[in-house]
Amino acid sequence: MGNLQQPKLKFTQKVKKNKDGGGDYARASVRGDEEEPPIRVINNDEEGSSDPFIDDDSHNKHLSRKRNNHGISSSSSPSVITATTHSFPPFAEAIRERAGWLIGLLFFQSCSSFIIAYNEQFLQTHMVIVQFLTMLVGAGGNAGNQSAVGVIRGLAIGTINGNTWKDYLRQEAKMAAGLSCLIGMTGFIRAAMFRTPWGETIAITTSVFMIVVTSVAIGSTLPLAMKKVGIDPAHSSTTIQVIMDILGVLITVMVSSFVMSFAMFQDEDDGSVDDATYKMDTADTGG
Repeated sequence: MGNLQQPKLKFTQKVKKNKDGGGDYARASVRGDEEEPPIRVINNDEEGSSDPFIDDDSHNKHLSRKRNNHGISSSSSPSVITATTHSFPPFAEAIRERAGWLIGLLFFQSCSSFIIAYNEQFLQTHMVIVQFLTMLVGAGGNAGNQSAVGVIRGLAIGTINGNTWKDYLRQEAKMAAGLSCLIGMTGFIRAAMFRTPWGETIAITTSVFMIVVTSVAIGSTLPLAMKKVGIDPAHSSTTIQVIMDILGVLITVMVSSFVMSFAMFQDEDDGSVDDATYKMDTADTGG
């Protein structure tokens, strides 16, 4: 029986310095031709550990340090990222919190009906504005909710913190200007397509412009303000809808009243009302 020859194993090790200062990388290979993936080697002076192998704790600290370098976290000391099991809150507690918040918003939303009732005479004279009222209010709610959700997501993942919130608000200010111009132009085209009188068309265009600017401004700042006072920022997405329902009606009525107060638009409205009154009188008398 022949002697079995043991294969000659050749072990090579290449050490490469990590660019981010997070330690060295060792590359080991067998027979010199088949290389294995790099193995992280922790320096003796790094994170106070001398273990040459990667453990979960060291890896989590490394990820935390990289997050800090990119400005994602404002904490001075890296925290260990571990997989934890979270339990859902009790049903009674959850429904009490959510129902209480929704009921409060329901009563608060009734303020819009008071605004409509107070300006009932003006709205009856300009029924075209009433027809566009849902579009105007909906545009404000959608734009505000979009901004609020962006802030909530940024707070959750850490991109919006004490170091970046000012830059984010400056970006949202530019976004408010751009969105208001685009949506205002769309509202103008929408009113012109239905042959809306010029007075109402200008009122609708100006109203949607101001509503979108206001909604983006409130939507981007409301979650930050709620977090500052200790309220869950997630409630801002529903709150902004109710706030813009009220402000949307208020802005529309105020802007429309101002635009229609000009004499050139009053003459146009008076003529249309007189014609309609004449037709109704003629129909009643049978003439």
